[in-house]
Amino acid sequence: MKKYNWLIALLLISKIATAQTLPSTQEVIATINKANAYWQSNNKPEVRAFWDHAAYHTGNIEAYKITKNEAYKTYSETWANHNKWMGAKSTDKSKWKYKYGETDEFVLFGDWQICFQTYIDLYNLNPEPHKVARAKEVMEYEMSTAASDYWWWADGLYMVMPVMTKMYKLTGNQQYSDKLYEYFVYANGIMYDKKEKLYYRDAKYVYPKHKSANGKKDFWARGDGWVFAGLAKVLEDLPKNDPHRHEYLTKYKNMAKAILKSQQAEGYWTRSLLDPQHAPGPETSGTAFFTYGLLWGINNGLLKENKYLPVAKKAYNYLTKTALQESGKVGYVQPIGEKAIPGQVVDANSTANFGVGAFLLANCEMYRFLTNKK
Repeated sequence: MKKYNWLIALLLISKIATAQTLPSTQEVIATINKANAYWQSNNKPEVRAFWDHAAYHTGNIEAYKITKNEAYKTYSETWANHNKWMGAKSTDKSKWKYKYGETDEFVLFGDWQICFQTYIDLYNLNPEPHKVARAKEVMEYEMSTAASDYWWWADGLYMVMPVMTKMYKLTGNQQYSDKLYEYFVYANGIMYDKKEKLYYRDAKYVYPKHKSANGKKDFWARGDGWVFAGLAKVLEDLPKNDPHRHEYLTKYKNMAKAILKSQQAEGYWTRSLLDPQHAPGPETSGTAFFTYGLLWGINNGLLKENKYLPVAKKAYNYLTKTALQESGKVGYVQPIGEKAIPGQVVDANSTANFGVGAFLLANCEMYRFLTNKK
């Protein structure tokens, strides 16, 4: 009997500890507003539709859904209108290119297509055909080509996979599902490490051709964050009976297990996941995408709460207690790049649009978790 009472006491203590370490829904809303108000008051929305700005808007739209703050929706609408609801703006299909480029001919390059995620979200809030006309034109042209090597870098999986599933959901066109899988198979063939269940940033970084400072496999945190978050978004919109859903789900769950292993005691992930000394110290963008993906999985019954919530809580604590500054600035965001760089300074003043977007995504999923518990 005494042993039974002792076990009950332990369970009660555990529940109290959990309650004490989770924020309230009001605190999460306040955190969202603090970070987003700071960003929007310091950055005008009239900027190009390239990946970094567009990644911010994927978080801003989720913040709008949670807070119903009309200013957030207006900010994204202003950005979309400024860009004429387009990515790269060339109208001459004979000159459309992909691989890498920042000019208007690179219509088929994923960094110019992530904007379509937000355009589709804005369309779903207020359906007007012009909001998705360019997305439909570009993606249907791309799918008509024989190429399958559109996604050759990890970031691209976040940029475009959710565009494909959002368009599939919107149009019912089966080709979006088929081509999503075809392009995903190509990406896995050049970037996925079957043993570690993680993604190299691109073919240049595959071990042993490339190694970390200490001779280890070098998995870039933000790169894997892009993929993990992208898979969560795909699973959210993909029909339950999609023939390839199981593969996306398996990749997602295996990544969750791998991510869990490399979290640092302070809650963050270092820039090189399996070699913390390669570029030591906290980094927010990768951590935020991991936090978002883990909480999303818990919220949707795909990850076990007792195993993954402690990891997500520690990460969330880092995001809100260390990364978020008193001013509302989201710090410790590694600058634009493609790898973990030894000696690169990433500190409380290091911020970026895509990092804020990831921070907002993580907070929105924490809000949903807390709301589900009520």
